[in-house]
Amino acid sequence: TKRGSILAGVVVIYCLTAAIGGFVSTRLYLQMNGKMWVRCALLAAFLFPLPVVGIFSWVNTVAILHGSTSALPFTAVLTCLALYAFIAFPLTVAGAIAAKNYASHDFGAPTRTTKVAREIPTEVAWYRTHPFQMLIAGFLPFSAIYIELHYIFASMWGHQIYTLFGILLFAFVLLVIVCSFITVALLYFQLAREDHGWWWISFVNGGMTGIFIYAYSFFYYFHRSGMTGWLQGSFYFGYMAAVSFGFFLMLGSAAFHFCLAFVRYIYGRIKCD
Repeated sequence: TKRGSILAGVVVIYCLTAAIGGFVSTRLYLQMNGKMWVRCALLAAFLFPLPVVGIFSWVNTVAILHGSTSALPFTAVLTCLALYAFIAFPLTVAGAIAAKNYASHDFGAPTRTTKVAREIPTEVAWYRTHPFQMLIAGFLPFSAIYIELHYIFASMWGHQIYTLFGILLFAFVLLVIVCSFITVALLYFQLAREDHGWWWISFVNGGMTGIFIYAYSFFYYFHRSGMTGWLQGSFYFGYMAAVSFGFFLMLGSAAFHFCLAFVRYIYGRIKCD
């Protein structure tokens, strides 16, 4: 295959689907009575691309200083920037405008809520604390894809050829399902101890698998890859940071929406004071 074709395909797909991110994020923000929807749209437009641009700028600078052929040419950099400026960013804004003007702004709360938040218990068992649950939320989904992840790393950074793309798709779907269900289970235990601050916790719990993937990249680099040097290390950890950050946002978003649907379901079927 042509060098860089996978990366180019990922960039094009991201640009063409940017409207979905703008629409979903702005609709949810407005449903929560948010007023500064333009700021929300800008955050949706820059939250992922801006760190990725910083990472790739660093990696490309290191490659240029080392005289490596892996450095992207100036025309390729301009092409990527043009795709974002003229396709991804306008589509994100268009999705946000569509959510502002056409989507329903009703949050659809199943029950009435009190204006005064209940006090959250501070004394909980160690296995019910947020840090421990974050470890569980990241480790269990990661263990479900560990074998597949090993072969993917060997294909990306080694000399093996990966051909089982059907199994890869199955592993990805399994990862999303397992991650979401584990986050919902942890949410249930959190609500059972009268801790209503689940919003950001559910997002972080879902995204912890991305942190575990990046942690595994350190193990693979030092014990499996055989790579050495500043250039190889910069490329490896830079690319893996971008991929892991993408998984963190993607899985965290999926887990949060699963948790939101779960909360609406259980509180819509029980009597609350």
